[in-house]
Amino acid sequence: MHDVIIAGGGPTGFLTALGLAQAGCDVLLLEAGDTIIDSPRAAVYHWSLLDGLERLGIREEAEATGIVKDDYTWLIKRTDEHIRYRLDVLGDVTPFNYNINMGQDVLAGIARARLEKLSNAEIRFGARVETLAQDDAGVTVTLAGGEELRAKYVVGADGAGSTVRGCLGLTFDGFTWPERFVATNVYHDFAGAGYGLSTMVVDEKWGAVIVIIARDGLWRCTYMEDASLPEETYLDRLPAAYEHLLPGKDGYRLSSAAPYKMHQRCASTFRKGRVLLAGDSAHVTNPTGGFGLTTGLFDSYALWPTLAAVVLEGADPALLDVWAKERRDVFLDKTSPMAIHYKDFLFHAFRGDDAKLQDAVAGMRRMQNDPDYCRERLMFTKGLETTSPAER
Repeated sequence: MHDVIIAGGGPTGFLTALGLAQAGCDVLLLEAGDTIIDSPRAAVYHWSLLDGLERLGIREEAEATGIVKDDYTWLIKRTDEHIRYRLDVLGDVTPFNYNINMGQDVLAGIARARLEKLSNAEIRFGARVETLAQDDAGVTVTLAGGEELRAKYVVGADGAGSTVRGCLGLTFDGFTWPERFVATNVYHDFAGAGYGLSTMVVDEKWGAVIVIIARDGLWRCTYMEDASLPEETYLDRLPAAYEHLLPGKDGYRLSSAAPYKMHQRCASTFRKGRVLLAGDSAHVTNPTGGFGLTTGLFDSYALWPTLAAVVLEGADPALLDVWAKERRDVFLDKTSPMAIHYKDFLFHAFRGDDAKLQDAVAGMRRMQNDPDYCRERLMFTKGLETTSPAER
C-alpha cells in the first residue's frame, strides 16, 4: 500500500508529490496523459510562491529555467498610457522580490526530474483514474483497464474536470463565463515596441495579458472572445485578433494556441474521508492576475506538510479538515472576488463605467509613484497563503 496516491500531473500534483516524497512518504503520481501537458495555460509565478519553491529545493532551477522579472506594465489602450511599477519595493519583505515567468509544464518538469531521483516516489503516465472506494484502512483506486491500487490517502489534482471529485459525488458550484479565453504562444518583438516583460492591456474589447515566458523570446498573449463563436474555428479568427493586439502586427510566428472556457467554481468540500482536492480539482477561476495558479500552489504548500504529519507522525487527521476549510475560504473570500474584479478591469474596462475605470487607473498610477502603496497592493498574493496546520 502506498502512503499517498496523487491523481494529476500538473504543477499542483507534482509539487505536492515532491513535498510528500521529500518528507519520507511513499508516493505514486498518476497522470492520465502520456506526458506532462504543455498546452498554453497560466505562466506567472508570483513572488509570494518562491518561498515554497525554495523549501522544495527547486527555486534556483526555476529561476535559471524561466524568466525572472521584477516589474509590471499596464497599457491603457484607449489613451496609449503605459503605467509601470516594480517589485523591488518588496525588498524589506522578502529576498525574492520578483516573479518567474514560465509555462506550467516547465515547472512540473522540474519537479518530475527531482521525483524520479527518489526511491520512494513513482510516476506513471497513461494511468487514468476511473473509480475510488474508501474504507477504514485506505482508498482503492481503480484505473481504466481494471488495475487496482491502494493508498492510505488520495490527493485529487486532476484539473477542472476532476474524475476524483466526480467519484466523491461533490458539487462544483459556481458559473461559467460567456466568454472564451484564447491563450497563444507567439514569437514577436514586443520588447522592441516598448512592452514590459509582463504587460496588461486594458481595453473594452481587446484586453490582453502579454508576458514573456521563455528565454528564446517566446511570449504568451492571452485574449478573449465570445464563447458563442465556434470553438473549432478559433484559429481562423486569430489573425484578426492579432491585428488589434500585436504592436507592428506583422512579423509574428505562432508557436501554439489553445482555447478554453472560463469558470468561477468551487467544490463543496476539499476533503471527504481519505481523499483531498487541491488546485483546479478543488476550485477554478478566470485566470486574470494569475490568482488561480497561485492559490493552487498554496493549497499544495499547506497540504503536503500536513498530510506527511498525519501519515508519518500520527498527527490528528482532523488537521486535514482545518486545511480544507482554510483553503476553501481563501478561494471564496479572496481569490475568486479579486479575479473577477481584475477580469472586469482588464478585459472589459468596467464595461463603460468611466468613473470606475478612472479610479482603477488612478490606483495603478499611485502604485507607480508611491512605494508604500505599491507594496501594500502587491501583498495581496501573500494573503492567499495559509500555513500548514501541522506546523503551528
